[in-house]
Amino acid sequence: MKTIFRYLPSVLLGAILGGLIVVGTTVFADRYNNNSQALNLPLEDLRAFSEVFERIKTDYVENVEDKVLLEYAIQGMLNGLDPHSTYLNPQAFKEIQIGTSGQFGGLGIEVGMENGFVKVIAPIDDTPAERAGIKAGDLIIRLNDKSVKGMTLADAVKIMRGKTGSPIILTIVREGETKPLKITVVRAIIKVKSVKSRSLGAGYGYVRISQFQSQTGKDLRKAIKLLKEGNNNKLKGLILDLRNNPGGVLNAAVAVSDAFLRSGLIVYTEGRIRDASFQFRARPDDLLDGAPIVVLINGGSASASEIVAGALQDHKRAMIMGVKSFGKGSVQTILPMNNNAALKLTTARYFTPAGRSIQAKGIDPDIVLETAKSEDTSSGLRIQEADLAGHLESNNSNSSYKKKKQIVLPKRDPKKLGSALAKEDYLLYEALTFLKGMKAVRN
Repeated sequence: MKTIFRYLPSVLLGAILGGLIVVGTTVFADRYNNNSQALNLPLEDLRAFSEVFERIKTDYVENVEDKVLLEYAIQGMLNGLDPHSTYLNPQAFKEIQIGTSGQFGGLGIEVGMENGFVKVIAPIDDTPAERAGIKAGDLIIRLNDKSVKGMTLADAVKIMRGKTGSPIILTIVREGETKPLKITVVRAIIKVKSVKSRSLGAGYGYVRISQFQSQTGKDLRKAIKLLKEGNNNKLKGLILDLRNNPGGVLNAAVAVSDAFLRSGLIVYTEGRIRDASFQFRARPDDLLDGAPIVVLINGGSASASEIVAGALQDHKRAMIMGVKSFGKGSVQTILPMNNNAALKLTTARYFTPAGRSIQAKGIDPDIVLETAKSEDTSSGLRIQEADLAGHLESNNSNSSYKKKKQIVLPKRDPKKLGSALAKEDYLLYEALTFLKGMKAVRN
């Protein structure tokens, strides 16, 4: 574990608007500087770059400072790699280090870039964005009176941040709407409680993880302890809700998976450099003592959520229910630079215990809910990692996973089921029904 941890503090698995999840600022610049003399630089291409630079300096309609042009060049170089690599100027780098505590200023949405616009991956529970009606799949085209086209993601995040209590108007394109929507969101200090729990009666528990923070693993253990205490110190089964969970800290995803596994691999990564390849294994304890688990996922479940779902699925520790997840299976590393800026660079792909690359593939549920498919479609959530321009391809050459035939649960009318839970959250109702069935079969 120690040999891995010097690399992990700067790993990112999700981007939360108002403060990207990052732990620490491990410096790798020296390694690249030491190798610079070994690089074979393409002189002809560098001459072309120099010529373009000179033409802009002499012929462009307005004067542009050298520093600005060079920063544009760096941004273009990184943005051309994949949707997640980017250049963080000193201010953006400072902002990216805010979110580890689960409290930050902003709107409360997880975002990415799609064809030059800001794409909403998922709103975070109990935040201004969710309360204002922002939905997964929304495409933000204007921020107040400014067009998003041509902005970097860091630029857009900077505008969406602001003084607590101040409003911002988001102009949104949403599937199914005939014209753009203008939604006003009031900025606030976002206090994200990543773990929520409640008893579903008769010994069954429910845990909702909205995002993976540095304390999520610890909070999960507390939540399960309380659920046990309220159910004669034993749970018959658990529903783990990861719907619209955009990801977060890798260590937290490992801790959550480890809580239910007694042994075996949880996740591993592969990259071009030695430091980008590492693996995590479970410790010999299971908080539920083998009691059945159902994990809920949807198209907004990304990154760290997919690590948990993939690990529990590969170990046959849980049944995964819902619809296919987002497919964010790459690792971004923060590489600080001498000018107080940083690179957020994709350095590896991560794999499930069976060797599945989730990148641009996602996690296929064991149980497909037709109602969940309809909800994802109606919310406009059709864009996945595989749909993003310039996305990395999957690499499943080493996979030993054999896909099982999916169980498809047809639509049912919640109003006719005579259950308050079905009316409140139909998918949760179906998960509980299936969980009870699993327990009955085991008995």
